[in-house]
Amino acid sequence: MAKNCIITVELAETLAEISYEINKEVALIINRKGQIIDIAVGDAEKIILPEFKNVRESKSRLCGLRCIHTHPNGNPELSKADLTTLEKNRLDVMVAIGVSKGAAFSRSKGITAKYADSVQMAFLTSDHVNKWEISEKLTLHEVEDIDFEDKIFDIESDLAQKFSVLEVDDKEKAMLISLYTKDKSDFEVIDSVAELKELAYTAGAEVVGNIVQKRSMPDSSSYIGSGKAYEAAVTARESGANLIIIDAELMPRQQKTLEEIIGIKVIDRTELILDIFAQRARSKEGKLQVELAQLKYLFPKLIGAGLSLSRQGGAGSSGGIATRGPGETKLEIDRRRIRDRINMLEKEVEKIKEQRAYQRRQRENNLLPTAAIVGYTNVGKSTLLNALTNSDILAEDKLFATLDPTTRKVRLKEDLNVLLTDTVGFIQNLPTDLIAAFRATLEETLTADVVIHVVDGSHPACLDHIDTVYKILGDLEAVQKPFITLINKIDLVENKESLNEIIEKCPNPILISAKERKGFSKFYEKLDETLSSTQQLQPSSNL
Repeated sequence: MAKNCIITVELAETLAEISYEINKEVALIINRKGQIIDIAVGDAEKIILPEFKNVRESKSRLCGLRCIHTHPNGNPELSKADLTTLEKNRLDVMVAIGVSKGAAFSRSKGITAKYADSVQMAFLTSDHVNKWEISEKLTLHEVEDIDFEDKIFDIESDLAQKFSVLEVDDKEKAMLISLYTKDKSDFEVIDSVAELKELAYTAGAEVVGNIVQKRSMPDSSSYIGSGKAYEAAVTARESGANLIIIDAELMPRQQKTLEEIIGIKVIDRTELILDIFAQRARSKEGKLQVELAQLKYLFPKLIGAGLSLSRQGGAGSSGGIATRGPGETKLEIDRRRIRDRINMLEKEVEKIKEQRAYQRRQRENNLLPTAAIVGYTNVGKSTLLNALTNSDILAEDKLFATLDPTTRKVRLKEDLNVLLTDTVGFIQNLPTDLIAAFRATLEETLTADVVIHVVDGSHPACLDHIDTVYKILGDLEAVQKPFITLINKIDLVENKESLNEIIEKCPNPILISAKERKGFSKFYEKLDETLSSTQQLQPSSNL
């Protein structure tokens, strides 16, 4: 088409006729040269547009693309989803053609038309309140007479005056989706969603929405069902989300189907946790372990994957969630080379295991007792170690703030020093590959003389978190150790009844506040007593 024409009557009629015959929405994406660069087909009521690539990212300019699409129901009125898409992608114009055989509206205006009966279009404005300029109902001939180049020039001139500085918002805006099945309680769903929100925040995303779907069981193809997936696509557009996070581990087929329907990248809980670990790992040991876990997770998904794998980069790559890919791995590397990389990493991790075993033997030769600090993520383990040893280990109010194990010496009394090791935090549904990769680190717990279990007494799901920790420790065969339970954050506890439940459930409970440095003297006494005793204390059976 000519550069100064939004759409020609001939093209619009062809598009409308096709849409009428198949009774589905059809969309054209056209650049400023008048070239059709993409086509999308939906159903009778909605359409999922393709991802726009290589577009201008500036508030002072439009993206250089227009969307022309049909409404088979004959009504050209732009929906909220249409307008949201216009704003989110900064399109030059959003046009809807009302398809109607006989074209009664055009005939009433004295215009002969066959299927393309009426048109409504919208342009962006620089007004924060009235974000778009929406036209009245028009005929195709009225639209064809508009000088498109002049219109775009006027809009961008106005935008340039309001936004003189280039501003690009590249932050991930995530929408969370969780499934409420019959085997889950209301509290379990609420707590899991709250935890997923914290994970997204830790990974660097802004959560802009949440969808909970009720089903008896997950859909084998799209996990939440195709109807809910289409609804999620509209909600994602309206909220400006550019990422979907599913509160479960998806099968490759489910992830691919969701991305095809929703049109933006989809990751699951496991991939989110792996991404956080990739961000947080600082030592060579930690990076090797994370890369191994990522490759084992991604390996079965590398064939026939959708948008999810188009974002994998190097271990140091920047950007949003799930862009910090596993080291040298690229999509073009075949399965054999990936398998070779996994084998090499497993050997490296085995060397780490041997080195740690040697270090433990050295400590045993020095006759220094050891204690491993374990617990759910973000319960205050690093804060505790800092307070006990006057260290400056990173301690943030984020999940998995620290990954690399840290060992510090603390003096209990004049003739007794103890080595305290802070291990990686646990979480519900911690990826199996991650546990396997970090086994060398977690084995510090197996060889410790005593296990110090830190719990967050102020958390409403504290009892569930305790069960999660003991389940993982049971998998590591570490529950037969002497245990001391430090019930942390007692300064924040409001419900004393729940605190009593925690005390009754846990072995050797001691109330502390690591931040306020309260309760340490009782802890020292109990630690001295436990180390001095030959009796092997075990967690109570109800754990």
